[in-house]
Amino acid sequence: MSAEIVPFDWARMLLGDAPPLFLLEIVFRTAVIFLWLVFLLRVTGKRGLAQLSPLELAIVIGLGSAAGDPMFYPEVPLLHAMLVLALVVGLQRLLSHLVIRSEHVETFIEGLPVELVRDGVLRGEALQRANLSREDLFERLRAQGVRQLGEVQRAYFEQDGALSVFTHPHDPPPGLPVVPPWDLEPPRALPPGDPYRGPLACLGCGALRGAEASGQQDAGQLATIDPSVCTCGGARWTPATTDPLAGPRD
Repeated sequence: MSAEIVPFDWARMLLGDAPPLFLLEIVFRTAVIFLWLVFLLRVTGKRGLAQLSPLELAIVIGLGSAAGDPMFYPEVPLLHAMLVLALVVGLQRLLSHLVIRSEHVETFIEGLPVELVRDGVLRGEALQRANLSREDLFERLRAQGVRQLGEVQRAYFEQDGALSVFTHPHDPPPGLPVVPPWDLEPPRALPPGDPYRGPLACLGCGALRGAEASGQQDAGQLATIDPSVCTCGGARWTPATTDPLAGPRD
């Protein structure tokens, strides 16, 4: 039976059962494992942490798990940990080679890019497939200077988690505003039946409806808010705008 634990035993809490000299061994272990890990990461030639692919994320997790324990657990031999780290890197190199040689392996490991926005309209099923919320997408769009969805011709969620955005080069159409952030200032939902001049954007997907959306009517024509459901299933509409920061959304 183990010895009785004395509460608030500072010697036990700070040093455990190891002798004080073991602190120097921890310093040595940490230096060895850290330098070995830096060398192995240098060999992999991986990109920045903001652009990790699934394969790179797996190796980071594997290396972190294998590198942590031998830094301070006396029962974990250094050579065992170094062998595990080398095996993880070797497996990563093998899989990287297979990814380059085989498109099927690349698709299985890395996945495929996902088109999230097409001509200013959100693709709801693509957002679900990418496990990305609308708010997350809007935040990424704002980071790239996008003010409203009409500016975006295409937006792709890449294999490494980056967002590629292609905007209209000239005179973008109006669209659903993404600034200010909706948590701070949500777009105004227009009541059904109210008269309104100008195009409307679906609050669910950004699809346009109204005079400027069709290009066949006078933009100044007074129209009634149609309460019908959008193709995405939403039934709430807000004024579409070319620049939500230029003035009121009316």
